[in-house]
Order: sequence, then C-alpha cells, then structure tokens
Amino acid sequence: MGYGAEVANHFSGPWLDRASRLRQDPHWLADALNEPDTLFVPVHAERCLVASLEAPRARFLTRPQLAALDWVIDPADAVFLGLHESRAVFALAIGTPPPGLEGEFVDLWRVGQRLAPAEAAILAYAKAMVGWRSRHRYCSETGEPLAASAGGHVLAAPGGRRLFPRVDPAIIVLVSDGERCLLGRQANWPPGRYSTIAGFVEPGESLEDAVAREVAEETDVRIRAPRYHSSQPWPFPSSLMLGFHAEAETTAIRLNDGELADAQWFDRHQIADGEIRLPPALSISHRLIATWFDCWEGPSLAKVLGAPASTA
Repeated sequence: MGYGAEVANHFSGPWLDRASRLRQDPHWLADALNEPDTLFVPVHAERCLVASLEAPRARFLTRPQLAALDWVIDPADAVFLGLHESRAVFALAIGTPPPGLEGEFVDLWRVGQRLAPAEAAILAYAKAMVGWRSRHRYCSETGEPLAASAGGHVLAAPGGRRLFPRVDPAIIVLVSDGERCLLGRQANWPPGRYSTIAGFVEPGESLEDAVAREVAEETDVRIRAPRYHSSQPWPFPSSLMLGFHAEAETTAIRLNDGELADAQWFDRHQIADGEIRLPPALSISHRLIATWFDCWEGPSLAKVLGAPASTA
C-alpha cells in the first residue's frame, strides 16, 4: 500500500446514514423513539455497554427491552445518531444503570479493537455525542441551562445562542528518512512503547503547518513534503486525528517541550525484531507505521506481528 492510500481506520466507516434531514423533524423523532425496532446505545459515564469482555460485542437495546427493565426514556437524554439498516439509532445517556441490565459498561479504549467495525464506529459516535452533551450543560456566556434540539445535535440557550458538537483537530505524523522512522514515547506509557508524533492544531494554523511545528517542538527535527494519509475519529474525548507522512530534512533529536520522555530513529529491522512496542492496532498511529514499514522487500508488519492484515 502506497502513501496516501485510502483506508478505513478503526471507529470510522459508512455504517450509519446520519440522516441529518430527520434531525429537523420533531414528529418523526418522537415516533422513532417509540418504535419497537429502534436501537438504543446506552452510555454511562462515557463508557459503552458490551455483552462480554471475553468476546466483546456491543449491546444495543430495543424499546421492548427497555420496557422490560422499567426504563423510562427521557427524550432529552437521547441523541439521534442516524439509521442503521433502516433502523433508527439513538445514543442514550444514563445515570444509574437499571437493575437487571445485562452486560458491562467499559472504556471503549479497552475493547474497541476487538469489536466488529460497525459496532466500534457506532459506539465511538455515541460516546462522542453523549460526552459533548455532558460537558456543555450551561451557556458559557450567560450561565443559562442549554436545551437540546435537532435530535440532540444542537444545544440552545434561552437568549438564542446555539452550540454545535465540538471536534478538536489533531495531526499525527510518521516522519521518515527513508530507511528509518521517528518515534517517541511519553513517560506514562507502558514500558517500551513508542508511537508517532502528534499534537493539536492551533487557531490560525494549517494542517501542514501544524505537522512541521509539532515535530520541531517535540523533537527538533525539521520536515518537508507532508502528505495526507487518512483520518480517524478519536472520541477520547472529542478529537479527529489527521494522519500524515513526512520526510525528514534534519535528523538530530532534541526534546524541546517536555511532551516526550524519549524519541529515537528506528529502522525496520529493529521494529521487526521487537525492540520496541508499537501502539495498538486500533489506532491510526499503528496504520501510519505499517504503511511506511511495508514499503520494503521484507515481510509486512502484520506478518511480523503475527496478525492478519486488516483495513479496520
């Protein structure tokens, strides 16, 4: 796979028709909340409901299942996500889980890699929307309570100010000098784990400028020719990771801003020999490394790691 190839990273994919037109129809939304085949995605404390940790699968609930639990839905707690196989899907923010609810609420980071792609994407969307709603209960200008509309995608203050779901863009980049790639590690990561350079895009900054700035700030390496690779929704809590590859103009490393505990150049043999731990396969950082790694005559990274190749 060459640089810039279109890929579907984990938590992404066309699994839902977001049906934004239906967000503006309060009568349709009210009817959909009461349809027996509508799917509800419970989110508790930004954790998602799965049926099993041993073999994780998302636990979506229907209206009859909610009724059996004596679970009364407050429409203000439901966020319309879209249509999945013609069925309406709502994220459902819950406080105390009702007695008798089967499954476990877990951090999506723990199980995301083992979920089916469609389930992972829907849970990520639900988590992001419920998290945004929970962090924006009051108007930052007036302190007034915010009321949900448009299927939960708009929060409005009595004075007319409206808030929309927030997404924080962040760049993530695999820098190489051809034979080696630049990876860094943070002090709180598991021992031996290294990953690509990443950071948030600042106001008034292009993505390409952010790539160059973040690499220089964290490692003192200068880059050229940043090339977009792919993106990944990252609801931890509300980022969009924008992946790049870039070429190194300089290779001397100096840790400038304290973000990293270490940064080094690694060649493919070092990676293949397991000298470092790579980021989890669910992350775009792993995909960026794999794309670069596979541009040689040796085995693919998936083969080296003993895992089947995947586009999820």
